[in-house]
Amino acid sequence: MAIEKTNRINALFDFYEPLLTKKQMTYIGLYYRDDYSLGEIAENYEVSRQAVYDNIKRTEKILEGYEKKLHLYQQFTKISEITDELLEYASKNYKDDEKLVSLIEKLEMIEE
Repeated sequence: MAIEKTNRINALFDFYEPLLTKKQMTYIGLYYRDDYSLGEIAENYEVSRQAVYDNIKRTEKILEGYEKKLHLYQQFTKISEITDELLEYASKNYKDDEKLVSLIEKLEMIEE
């Protein structure tokens, strides 16, 4: 499994988890966050490996669909990049402006 895909699905899951069913949350969480294999999930929930696979693939598409419509992850990424750039600029050009640096740091905390 490509690390980029895992990171993306985990990020989308962070944003859209409340919109999923309990089973979708469980399977995708075990598979992507906890690194369970399809077989381990299937065994734990007494279903076929194929059922787990189908559920995960369907959930991936659902997460991507939410992102395509709502763009929460895309917006978060852009805001994070701009905040990092702003902090770097302020640190270089406004070192002594404690208020500015403090406000930017507050922005970073919101992102977490």
